Amino acid sequence: MSNGENENLNESESTSASETTQDNTQTETTTETTTETSNASADTTGNNIVAKIMALKESNPKVFFGGIGAVVLLIVIIMISSGSNKQIPTFQQTPIVIGNEYKLQGPNATAPEATIRLVAVPGSIAAFDDSEEDDRVGGCKHMPQGTRVKALQTQAAYGKKDAFVQVEILEGECKGQTGWTLGINIK
Repeated sequence: MSNGENENLNESESTSASETTQDNTQTETTTETTTETSNASADTTGNNIVAKIMALKESNPKVFFGGIGAVVLLIVIIMISSGSNKQIPTFQQTPIVIGNEYKLQGPNATAPEATIRLVAVPGSIAAFDDSEEDDRVGGCKHMPQGTRVKALQTQAAYGKKDAFVQVEILEGECKGQTGWTLGINIK
């Protein structure tokens, strides 16, 4: 190879190296420009939306505030409708009819040996202390559950009709005795 050919070869190699460098620089510049354009586009879109909403507020406030109200209403409806529809079980007292027969049954008693308290005066059930053992036996004060009774009269208390019921015991050794009990103890 002659010197002239070597110079031409060197020039072509340097030219292609500079072209490659220029291509890489242009690619990096294009990528940066695209990223900046995307960010600017997103910012512009966000600004356009805000500008349109603010223009709507100025031009037609009824529609603007109506839209806000609709969104709030939708959120409230979603919050209310979520969850279960299970009803919490509540105790339903048996309607008391004077002269009818019932059974003594405590609504919260699960033990078969549980007894129902009978007292001489309505309202004294809540204030009565039967912590002494001798108070628990005799005198027909504690009747076993399931004892048949007859309703003689009722008394309202605490805003509830038939809160207390005077009963006559119809069976057992206390047959014919009367006493007052809570209306919820009658079934």
